[in-house]
Amino acid sequence: MIISDRLQTREILAIVEGGEKIQLSDEIKNKVNDCFSFLESFSKDKVIYGINTGFGPMAQWRIDDDRLNDLQYNIIRSHSTGAGEPLPIICVRAAMLARLMTFLQAHSGVNIQTCELLVEFLNRGIYPVIPQHGSVGASGDLVQLAHIALALIGEGEVFYEGKRRDTADVFAELGIEPLKMYVREGLAVTNGTAVMTGIGFINLFDAKRLLDWSLKASVLMNEIASSYDDLMSEVLNGVKHHAGQQTVAAKMREMSAGSKMLLNREEELYHKNEEDVFEHKVQPYYSLRCIPQILGPVWDTIENVEKVIVNELNSADDNPIVDPHNQTVIHGGNFHGDYVSFEMDKLKIAVTKMTMLAERQMNYLFHDRINGILPPFVNLGVLGLNYGLQASQFTATSTTAECQTLSNPMYVHSIPNNNDNQDIVSMGTNSALICQRVIDNSYQVMAIHMMALVQAVDCLKIADKLAPTTRELYDKVREIVPTFVEDTPKYKEIAAVMELLKK
Repeated sequence: MIISDRLQTREILAIVEGGEKIQLSDEIKNKVNDCFSFLESFSKDKVIYGINTGFGPMAQWRIDDDRLNDLQYNIIRSHSTGAGEPLPIICVRAAMLARLMTFLQAHSGVNIQTCELLVEFLNRGIYPVIPQHGSVGASGDLVQLAHIALALIGEGEVFYEGKRRDTADVFAELGIEPLKMYVREGLAVTNGTAVMTGIGFINLFDAKRLLDWSLKASVLMNEIASSYDDLMSEVLNGVKHHAGQQTVAAKMREMSAGSKMLLNREEELYHKNEEDVFEHKVQPYYSLRCIPQILGPVWDTIENVEKVIVNELNSADDNPIVDPHNQTVIHGGNFHGDYVSFEMDKLKIAVTKMTMLAERQMNYLFHDRINGILPPFVNLGVLGLNYGLQASQFTATSTTAECQTLSNPMYVHSIPNNNDNQDIVSMGTNSALICQRVIDNSYQVMAIHMMALVQAVDCLKIADKLAPTTRELYDKVREIVPTFVEDTPKYKEIAAVMELLKK
Protein backbone atom coordinates (compact mmCIF):
# COMPACT_ATOMS: atom_id res chain seq x y z
CA MET A 1 0.00 0.00 0.00
CA ILE A 2 1.31 3.45 -0.93
CA ILE A 3 0.53 5.89 1.87
CA SER A 4 0.51 9.66 2.06
CA ASP A 5 -0.56 11.97 4.89
CA ARG A 6 -3.91 10.38 5.81
CA LEU A 7 -5.18 6.85 6.32
CA GLN A 8 -8.77 5.69 6.52
CA THR A 9 -9.95 3.24 9.15
CA ARG A 10 -9.90 0.22 6.85
CA GLU A 11 -6.35 1.07 5.70
CA ILE A 12 -5.10 1.37 9.27
CA LEU A 13 -6.67 -1.98 10.10
CA ALA A 14 -5.12 -3.61 7.03
CA ILE A 15 -1.65 -2.42 8.06
CA VAL A 16 -1.91 -3.01 11.81
CA GLU A 17 -3.90 -6.23 11.93
CA GLY A 18 -3.49 -7.56 8.40
CA GLY A 19 0.24 -6.89 8.17
CA GLU A 20 -0.03 -5.17 4.79
CA LYS A 21 3.30 -3.80 3.54
CA ILE A 22 3.56 -0.05 3.01
CA GLN A 23 5.65 2.45 1.09
CA LEU A 24 5.71 6.24 1.09
CA SER A 25 4.38 8.22 -1.86
CA ASP A 26 6.87 10.45 -3.68
CA GLU A 27 4.68 13.46 -2.94
CA ILE A 28 4.82 12.93 0.82
CA LYS A 29 8.57 12.27 0.75
CA ASN A 30 9.03 15.65 -0.92
CA LYS A 31 6.89 17.38 1.72
CA VAL A 32 8.83 15.76 4.57
CA ASN A 33 12.11 16.72 2.92
CA ASP A 34 10.96 20.32 2.40
CA CYS A 35 9.91 20.61 6.05
CA PHE A 36 13.24 19.22 7.22
CA SER A 37 15.22 21.57 4.97
CA PHE A 38 13.26 24.56 6.20
CA LEU A 39 13.81 23.68 9.87
CA GLU A 40 17.50 22.98 9.33
CA SER A 41 17.95 26.43 7.82
CA PHE A 42 15.52 28.32 10.07
CA SER A 43 16.95 27.01 13.36
CA LYS A 44 20.53 28.19 12.83
CA ASP A 45 20.42 31.52 14.72
CA LYS A 46 17.24 31.15 16.75
CA VAL A 47 16.25 29.77 20.13
CA ILE A 48 13.90 26.86 19.48
CA TYR A 49 12.73 24.46 22.17
CA GLY A 50 14.33 21.04 22.06
CA ILE A 51 16.78 21.98 19.32
CA ASN A 52 19.16 24.23 21.20
CA THR A 53 17.49 24.23 24.63
CA GLY A 54 17.04 21.62 27.30
CA PHE A 55 13.78 19.69 27.63
CA GLY A 56 10.79 20.27 29.91
CA PRO A 57 11.60 22.47 32.91
CA MET A 58 15.22 22.55 31.73
CA ALA A 59 14.23 24.49 28.63
CA GLN A 60 15.70 27.63 30.23
CA TRP A 61 19.21 26.28 29.61
CA ARG A 62 20.80 26.90 26.23
CA ILE A 63 22.74 24.00 24.72
CA ASP A 64 26.08 24.68 23.05
CA ASP A 65 26.18 24.11 19.32
CA ASP A 66 28.77 21.36 19.63
CA ARG A 67 26.45 19.36 21.94
CA LEU A 68 23.22 19.50 19.93
CA ASN A 69 23.65 15.97 18.61
CA ASP A 70 24.22 14.67 22.14
CA LEU A 71 21.04 16.45 23.25
CA GLN A 72 18.90 14.36 20.90
CA TYR A 73 20.48 11.08 21.99
CA ASN A 74 20.16 12.06 25.66
CA ILE A 75 16.38 12.48 25.58
CA ILE A 76 16.03 8.99 24.11
CA ARG A 77 18.36 7.25 26.54
CA SER A 78 17.32 9.17 29.64
CA HIS A 79 13.61 8.57 29.02
CA SER A 80 13.88 4.82 28.33
CA THR A 81 12.65 4.09 31.84
CA GLY A 82 9.47 2.08 31.31
CA ALA A 83 8.38 -0.71 33.65
CA GLY A 84 6.04 -3.67 33.54
CA GLU A 85 5.14 -6.22 30.90
CA PRO A 86 5.80 -5.34 27.24
CA LEU A 87 2.93 -4.01 25.18
CA PRO A 88 1.32 -6.57 22.85
CA ILE A 89 2.90 -6.65 19.40
CA ILE A 90 -0.28 -5.46 17.69
CA CYS A 91 -0.30 -2.34 19.90
CA VAL A 92 3.35 -1.69 19.05
CA ARG A 93 2.51 -1.93 15.33
CA ALA A 94 -0.31 0.56 15.77
CA ALA A 95 1.90 2.91 17.81
CA MET A 96 4.67 2.88 15.19
CA LEU A 97 2.15 3.58 12.46
CA ALA A 98 0.71 6.45 14.49
CA ARG A 99 4.20 7.94 14.94
CA LEU A 100 4.88 7.58 11.23
CA MET A 101 1.63 9.33 10.33
CA THR A 102 2.52 12.28 12.57
CA PHE A 103 5.78 12.73 10.65
CA LEU A 104 3.97 12.42 7.31
CA GLN A 105 1.97 15.55 8.15
CA ALA A 106 5.27 17.33 7.33
CA HIS A 107 5.12 19.54 10.43
CA SER A 108 7.74 17.78 12.57
CA GLY A 109 10.97 18.70 10.80
CA VAL A 110 12.34 15.14 10.81
CA ASN A 111 14.68 13.72 8.24
CA ILE A 112 13.09 11.30 5.78
CA GLN A 113 15.33 8.54 7.21
CA THR A 114 13.16 8.56 10.34
CA CYS A 115 10.05 7.83 8.31
CA GLU A 116 11.75 5.20 6.15
CA LEU A 117 13.12 3.38 9.18
CA LEU A 118 9.67 3.21 10.76
CA VAL A 119 8.35 1.81 7.47
CA GLU A 120 11.14 -0.78 7.49
CA PHE A 121 10.31 -1.81 11.07
CA LEU A 122 6.65 -2.30 10.13
CA ASN A 123 7.35 -4.14 6.89
CA ARG A 124 9.99 -6.45 8.35
CA GLY A 125 8.23 -7.18 11.63
CA ILE A 126 10.71 -5.52 13.98
CA TYR A 127 8.93 -4.50 17.17
CA PRO A 128 10.56 -2.43 19.92
CA VAL A 129 10.08 -3.79 23.43
CA ILE A 130 7.86 -1.14 25.05
CA PRO A 131 7.04 -1.54 28.76
CA GLN A 132 3.41 -0.77 29.59
CA HIS A 133 4.02 1.73 32.39
CA GLY A 134 5.66 5.13 32.24
CA SER A 135 3.41 7.62 30.49
CA VAL A 136 1.34 10.40 32.05
CA GLY A 137 -0.03 11.29 28.63
CA ALA A 138 1.60 14.74 28.30
CA SER A 139 4.13 15.48 26.80
CA GLY A 140 2.48 12.55 25.18
CA ASP A 141 3.99 9.11 25.73
CA LEU A 142 7.54 10.24 26.42
CA VAL A 143 8.73 7.07 28.14
CA GLN A 144 7.12 4.50 25.86
CA LEU A 145 8.06 6.44 22.73
CA ALA A 146 11.62 6.66 23.99
CA HIS A 147 11.72 2.86 23.83
CA ILE A 148 10.70 3.05 20.14
CA ALA A 149 13.37 5.67 19.56
CA LEU A 150 15.92 3.54 21.42
CA ALA A 151 15.32 0.72 18.94
CA LEU A 152 15.53 3.11 15.98
CA ILE A 153 19.03 4.19 17.05
CA GLY A 154 20.03 0.52 17.27
CA GLU A 155 19.90 0.17 21.05
CA GLY A 156 17.59 -1.53 23.54
CA GLU A 157 15.59 -4.62 22.61
CA VAL A 158 13.12 -5.68 19.95
CA PHE A 159 10.90 -8.63 19.20
CA TYR A 160 11.89 -10.18 15.88
CA GLU A 161 10.57 -13.46 14.48
CA GLY A 162 8.95 -14.25 17.82
CA LYS A 163 12.09 -13.74 19.92
CA ARG A 164 13.17 -10.94 22.24
CA ARG A 165 16.61 -9.83 21.07
CA ASP A 166 19.15 -7.01 21.32
CA THR A 167 18.39 -4.47 18.62
CA ALA A 168 22.03 -4.18 17.62
CA ASP A 169 22.16 -7.88 16.77
CA VAL A 170 19.02 -7.68 14.62
CA PHE A 171 20.36 -4.61 12.81
CA ALA A 172 23.65 -6.37 12.09
CA GLU A 173 21.83 -9.45 10.83
CA LEU A 174 19.54 -7.45 8.52
CA GLY A 175 22.04 -4.79 7.47
CA ILE A 176 19.98 -1.92 8.91
CA GLU A 177 21.64 1.43 9.60
CA PRO A 178 20.62 3.03 12.93
CA LEU A 179 18.77 6.34 12.90
CA LYS A 180 21.04 9.39 12.92
CA MET A 181 20.30 12.55 14.85
CA TYR A 182 19.73 15.48 12.51
CA VAL A 183 17.95 18.56 13.91
CA ARG A 184 15.36 17.21 16.36
CA GLU A 185 14.98 13.46 15.76
CA GLY A 186 15.22 12.52 19.45
CA LEU A 187 12.52 14.93 20.58
CA ALA A 188 10.30 14.28 17.56
CA VAL A 189 10.15 10.51 18.06
CA THR A 190 9.59 10.68 21.82
CA ASN A 191 7.13 13.58 21.98
CA GLY A 192 3.53 12.70 21.06
CA THR A 193 0.44 10.56 21.59
CA ALA A 194 1.31 7.61 19.35
CA VAL A 195 1.30 4.87 22.01
CA MET A 196 -2.03 5.77 23.59
CA THR A 197 -3.45 6.22 20.08
CA GLY A 198 -2.13 2.85 18.95
CA ILE A 199 -3.57 1.04 21.97
CA GLY A 200 -6.78 3.03 21.51
CA PHE A 201 -7.11 1.88 17.91
CA ILE A 202 -6.81 -1.77 18.93
CA ASN A 203 -9.32 -1.19 21.74
CA LEU A 204 -11.70 0.37 19.26
CA PHE A 205 -11.81 -2.67 17.01
CA ASP A 206 -11.95 -5.17 19.85
CA ALA A 207 -14.92 -3.21 21.20
CA LYS A 208 -16.61 -3.13 17.78
CA ARG A 209 -16.36 -6.92 17.59
CA LEU A 210 -17.76 -7.22 21.11
CA LEU A 211 -20.72 -5.07 20.18
CA ASP A 212 -21.50 -7.29 17.21
CA TRP A 213 -21.40 -10.39 19.45
CA SER A 214 -23.52 -8.63 22.05
CA LEU A 215 -26.17 -7.90 19.43
CA LYS A 216 -26.21 -11.50 18.22
CA ALA A 217 -26.32 -12.83 21.77
CA SER A 218 -29.22 -10.50 22.57
CA VAL A 219 -31.21 -11.67 19.56
CA LEU A 220 -30.56 -15.30 20.54
CA MET A 221 -31.61 -14.51 24.13
CA ASN A 222 -34.95 -13.24 22.90
CA GLU A 223 -35.38 -16.31 20.69
CA ILE A 224 -34.74 -18.57 23.69
CA ALA A 225 -37.34 -16.62 25.70
CA SER A 226 -39.78 -16.47 22.75
CA SER A 227 -40.03 -12.71 23.19
CA TYR A 228 -42.38 -10.50 21.23
CA ASP A 229 -40.49 -8.97 18.32
CA ASP A 230 -41.80 -5.42 18.74
CA LEU A 231 -38.87 -4.56 21.03
CA MET A 232 -36.92 -3.99 17.81
CA SER A 233 -39.76 -2.29 15.93
CA GLU A 234 -38.77 0.45 13.50
CA VAL A 235 -41.67 2.62 14.67
CA LEU A 236 -40.97 2.10 18.37
CA ASN A 237 -37.29 2.96 18.06
CA GLY A 238 -37.87 5.64 15.46
CA VAL A 239 -39.76 7.84 17.90
CA LYS A 240 -36.62 7.99 20.09
CA HIS A 241 -34.31 10.30 18.17
CA HIS A 242 -30.93 8.66 18.74
CA ALA A 243 -29.03 7.25 15.78
CA GLY A 244 -27.43 4.46 17.81
CA GLN A 245 -30.72 3.13 19.13
CA GLN A 246 -32.25 3.13 15.68
CA THR A 247 -29.18 1.42 14.19
CA VAL A 248 -29.15 -1.27 16.90
CA ALA A 249 -32.85 -1.98 16.35
CA ALA A 250 -32.27 -2.24 12.59
CA LYS A 251 -29.35 -4.63 13.14
CA MET A 252 -31.51 -6.77 15.42
CA ARG A 253 -34.28 -6.92 12.83
CA GLU A 254 -31.71 -8.00 10.25
CA MET A 255 -30.17 -10.62 12.56
CA SER A 256 -33.52 -12.04 13.62
CA ALA A 257 -34.90 -12.38 10.09
CA GLY A 258 -36.14 -15.92 9.52
CA SER A 259 -36.51 -16.80 13.19
CA LYS A 260 -39.37 -19.13 14.13
CA MET A 261 -38.99 -18.40 17.84
CA LEU A 262 -39.95 -14.73 18.13
CA LEU A 263 -43.62 -13.92 18.65
CA ASN A 264 -45.79 -11.33 16.94
CA ARG A 265 -47.78 -9.34 19.50
CA GLU A 266 -50.70 -8.65 17.18
CA GLU A 267 -51.13 -12.35 16.43
CA GLU A 268 -50.71 -13.46 20.04
CA LEU A 269 -52.41 -10.77 22.12
CA TYR A 270 -54.34 -8.27 20.04
CA HIS A 271 -57.58 -10.27 20.10
CA LYS A 272 -60.06 -11.41 22.74
CA ASN A 273 -58.30 -13.37 25.48
CA GLU A 274 -59.91 -15.14 28.47
CA GLU A 275 -56.75 -15.78 30.54
CA ASP A 276 -56.69 -14.18 34.00
CA VAL A 277 -52.95 -14.83 34.48
CA PHE A 278 -50.90 -14.90 31.36
CA GLU A 279 -48.63 -17.92 31.20
CA HIS A 280 -46.19 -16.21 28.83
CA LYS A 281 -44.73 -12.88 29.90
CA VAL A 282 -46.50 -9.93 28.30
CA GLN A 283 -43.17 -8.06 28.45
CA PRO A 284 -39.79 -9.68 29.12
CA TYR A 285 -37.14 -8.43 31.54
CA TYR A 286 -35.21 -5.28 30.65
CA SER A 287 -32.05 -7.24 29.80
CA LEU A 288 -34.03 -8.78 26.93
CA ARG A 289 -36.48 -6.03 26.01
CA CYS A 290 -34.35 -2.87 26.21
CA ILE A 291 -31.46 -3.89 23.96
CA PRO A 292 -31.78 -0.92 21.53
CA GLN A 293 -31.94 1.52 24.43
CA ILE A 294 -28.94 -0.11 26.21
CA LEU A 295 -26.69 -0.84 23.25
CA GLY A 296 -27.69 2.29 21.29
CA PRO A 297 -25.51 4.59 23.43
CA VAL A 298 -22.72 2.01 23.18
CA TRP A 299 -22.99 2.15 19.39
CA ASP A 300 -22.88 5.97 19.40
CA THR A 301 -19.89 5.98 21.76
CA ILE A 302 -17.90 3.58 19.61
CA GLU A 303 -18.67 5.67 16.51
CA ASN A 304 -17.27 8.77 18.22
CA VAL A 305 -14.23 6.89 19.52
CA GLU A 306 -13.43 5.86 15.95
CA LYS A 307 -13.69 9.43 14.71
CA VAL A 308 -11.39 10.76 17.45
CA ILE A 309 -8.80 7.98 17.27
CA VAL A 310 -8.50 8.10 13.47
CA ASN A 311 -8.18 11.90 13.58
CA GLU A 312 -5.50 11.65 16.27
CA LEU A 313 -3.57 9.03 14.31
CA ASN A 314 -3.54 11.33 11.28
CA SER A 315 -2.51 14.43 13.25
CA ALA A 316 0.73 16.23 13.97
CA ASP A 317 0.89 15.63 17.72
CA ASP A 318 4.36 16.78 18.73
CA ASN A 319 5.91 20.08 19.83
CA PRO A 320 7.01 22.46 18.49
CA ILE A 321 5.15 22.42 15.18
CA VAL A 322 7.16 23.35 12.11
CA ASP A 323 5.28 25.55 9.64
CA PRO A 324 7.19 25.81 6.35
CA HIS A 325 4.28 27.58 4.66
CA ASN A 326 4.41 30.56 7.02
CA GLN A 327 8.16 30.20 7.59
CA THR A 328 8.00 29.78 11.35
CA VAL A 329 8.06 27.33 14.25
CA ILE A 330 5.14 27.33 16.69
CA HIS A 331 5.31 26.17 20.31
CA GLY A 332 2.28 24.64 22.03
CA GLY A 333 0.88 21.38 23.36
CA ASN A 334 -0.33 19.08 20.58
CA PHE A 335 1.28 16.23 22.54
CA HIS A 336 -1.45 16.48 25.17
CA GLY A 337 -3.49 13.27 25.14
CA ASP A 338 -6.83 14.47 26.48
CA TYR A 339 -8.77 13.55 23.35
CA VAL A 340 -7.61 9.94 23.53
CA SER A 341 -7.87 9.73 27.32
CA PHE A 342 -11.46 10.95 27.40
CA GLU A 343 -12.53 8.57 24.62
CA MET A 344 -10.85 5.57 26.26
CA ASP A 345 -12.69 6.33 29.50
CA LYS A 346 -15.98 6.54 27.62
CA LEU A 347 -15.19 3.36 25.70
CA LYS A 348 -14.44 1.33 28.83
CA ILE A 349 -17.73 2.52 30.38
CA ALA A 350 -19.55 1.43 27.24
CA VAL A 351 -17.81 -1.96 27.23
CA THR A 352 -18.57 -2.44 30.93
CA LYS A 353 -22.25 -1.81 30.21
CA MET A 354 -22.10 -4.50 27.51
CA THR A 355 -20.48 -6.81 30.05
CA MET A 356 -23.20 -6.08 32.61
CA LEU A 357 -25.85 -6.80 29.99
CA ALA A 358 -24.25 -10.17 29.19
CA GLU A 359 -24.04 -11.01 32.90
CA ARG A 360 -27.73 -10.17 33.44
CA GLN A 361 -28.80 -12.17 30.40
CA MET A 362 -26.70 -15.06 31.66
CA ASN A 363 -28.37 -14.82 35.05
CA TYR A 364 -31.74 -15.07 33.32
CA LEU A 365 -30.63 -18.29 31.64
CA PHE A 366 -29.27 -19.78 34.87
CA HIS A 367 -32.16 -18.81 37.17
CA ASP A 368 -34.93 -21.36 36.61
CA ARG A 369 -37.45 -19.45 38.74
CA ILE A 370 -36.95 -16.37 36.55
CA ASN A 371 -36.97 -17.93 33.09
CA GLY A 372 -39.44 -20.71 33.92
CA ILE A 373 -38.32 -22.85 30.97
CA LEU A 374 -34.78 -24.06 31.74
CA PRO A 375 -33.18 -26.18 34.47
CA PRO A 376 -30.88 -24.37 36.95
CA PHE A 377 -27.59 -23.32 35.32
CA VAL A 378 -28.74 -24.91 32.03
CA ASN A 379 -27.79 -28.22 33.61
CA LEU A 380 -28.59 -31.13 31.30
CA GLY A 381 -27.45 -33.68 33.89
CA VAL A 382 -28.95 -34.93 37.16
CA LEU A 383 -29.86 -31.99 39.40
CA GLY A 384 -27.85 -32.11 42.62
CA LEU A 385 -25.36 -34.56 41.16
CA ASN A 386 -24.36 -32.41 38.18
CA TYR A 387 -23.84 -28.63 38.13
CA GLY A 388 -23.83 -27.41 34.55
CA LEU A 389 -22.39 -23.91 34.29
CA GLN A 390 -23.01 -22.98 37.93
CA ALA A 391 -19.36 -22.27 38.73
CA SER A 392 -18.80 -20.49 35.41
CA GLN A 393 -21.22 -17.86 36.64
CA PHE A 394 -18.86 -17.13 39.53
CA THR A 395 -16.14 -16.26 37.01
CA ALA A 396 -18.47 -14.08 34.97
CA THR A 397 -19.80 -12.24 38.03
CA SER A 398 -16.34 -11.65 39.45
CA THR A 399 -15.00 -10.39 36.14
CA THR A 400 -17.97 -8.09 35.59
CA ALA A 401 -17.42 -6.58 39.03
CA GLU A 402 -13.79 -5.87 38.15
CA CYS A 403 -14.92 -4.11 34.97
CA GLN A 404 -17.23 -1.91 37.02
CA THR A 405 -14.40 -0.88 39.33
CA LEU A 406 -12.00 -0.28 36.44
CA SER A 407 -14.56 1.98 34.77
CA ASN A 408 -13.68 4.85 37.07
CA PRO A 409 -12.13 7.55 34.87
CA MET A 410 -8.42 8.21 34.42
CA TYR A 411 -9.09 11.43 32.51
CA VAL A 412 -9.65 13.38 35.74
CA HIS A 413 -6.78 11.77 37.67
CA SER A 414 -4.09 14.26 36.73
CA ILE A 415 -1.07 14.42 39.05
CA PRO A 416 1.39 17.30 38.47
CA ASN A 417 4.98 16.20 37.87
CA ASN A 418 8.15 17.22 36.00
CA ASN A 419 8.86 20.08 38.44
CA ASP A 420 5.25 21.17 37.83
CA ASN A 421 6.03 21.88 34.18
CA GLN A 422 3.49 19.15 33.44
CA ASP A 423 0.98 20.56 35.93
CA ILE A 424 -2.09 19.01 34.30
CA VAL A 425 -1.80 15.81 32.29
CA SER A 426 -4.10 13.43 30.43
CA MET A 427 -3.12 9.99 31.76
CA GLY A 428 -4.19 8.88 28.29
CA THR A 429 -2.01 5.79 28.09
CA ASN A 430 -3.17 4.57 31.48
CA SER A 431 -6.74 5.14 30.31
CA ALA A 432 -6.08 3.13 27.14
CA LEU A 433 -4.38 0.29 29.06
CA ILE A 434 -7.20 0.04 31.60
CA CYS A 435 -9.72 0.11 28.77
CA GLN A 436 -7.79 -2.78 27.20
CA ARG A 437 -8.11 -4.74 30.47
CA VAL A 438 -11.86 -4.05 30.59
CA ILE A 439 -12.27 -5.24 27.00
CA ASP A 440 -10.33 -8.43 27.69
CA ASN A 441 -12.51 -9.04 30.76
CA SER A 442 -15.60 -8.53 28.68
CA TYR A 443 -14.48 -11.18 26.20
CA GLN A 444 -14.18 -13.60 29.12
CA VAL A 445 -17.73 -12.89 30.27
CA MET A 446 -19.07 -13.02 26.72
CA ALA A 447 -17.39 -16.41 26.16
CA ILE A 448 -19.17 -17.89 29.19
CA HIS A 449 -22.42 -16.27 28.07
CA MET A 450 -22.09 -17.88 24.64
CA MET A 451 -21.60 -21.29 26.25
CA ALA A 452 -24.75 -20.73 28.30
CA LEU A 453 -26.75 -19.63 25.25
CA VAL A 454 -25.95 -22.69 23.15
CA GLN A 455 -26.58 -25.00 26.11
CA ALA A 456 -30.00 -23.36 26.53
CA VAL A 457 -30.75 -23.90 22.83
CA ASP A 458 -30.04 -27.62 23.24
CA CYS A 459 -32.08 -27.74 26.44
CA LEU A 460 -35.11 -26.47 24.51
CA LYS A 461 -34.23 -28.32 21.27
CA ILE A 462 -34.79 -25.19 19.18
CA ALA A 463 -31.63 -25.04 17.03
CA ASP A 464 -33.64 -25.60 13.84
CA LYS A 465 -35.99 -22.74 14.70
CA LEU A 466 -33.32 -20.07 15.05
CA ALA A 467 -32.69 -17.26 12.59
CA PRO A 468 -29.85 -18.06 10.15
CA THR A 469 -27.57 -15.51 11.88
CA THR A 470 -28.06 -16.93 15.37
CA ARG A 471 -27.93 -20.50 14.06
CA GLU A 472 -24.51 -19.70 12.63
CA LEU A 473 -23.47 -18.39 16.04
CA TYR A 474 -24.77 -21.57 17.68
CA ASP A 475 -22.86 -23.76 15.21
CA LYS A 476 -19.58 -21.87 15.67
CA VAL A 477 -19.67 -22.18 19.45
CA ARG A 478 -20.74 -25.82 19.32
CA GLU A 479 -17.71 -26.63 17.17
CA ILE A 480 -15.62 -25.66 20.18
CA VAL A 481 -17.90 -26.69 23.05
CA PRO A 482 -20.04 -29.73 22.24
CA THR A 483 -23.26 -30.28 24.17
CA PHE A 484 -22.34 -31.56 27.64
CA VAL A 485 -24.20 -33.43 30.35
CA GLU A 486 -21.43 -34.61 32.65
CA ASP A 487 -19.35 -32.13 34.65
CA THR A 488 -15.92 -31.39 33.15
CA PRO A 489 -13.39 -28.55 33.60
CA LYS A 490 -14.42 -25.61 31.45
CA TYR A 491 -11.42 -23.26 31.57
CA LYS A 492 -10.00 -24.45 28.25
CA GLU A 493 -13.37 -24.10 26.52
CA ILE A 494 -13.76 -20.56 27.89
CA ALA A 495 -10.34 -19.63 26.48
CA ALA A 496 -11.14 -21.24 23.12
CA VAL A 497 -14.48 -19.40 22.79
CA MET A 498 -12.69 -16.16 23.68
CA GLU A 499 -10.34 -16.72 20.76
CA LEU A 500 -13.27 -17.35 18.46
CA LEU A 501 -14.92 -14.09 19.52
CA LYS A 502 -11.73 -12.06 19.13
CA LYS A 503 -11.19 -13.31 15.58
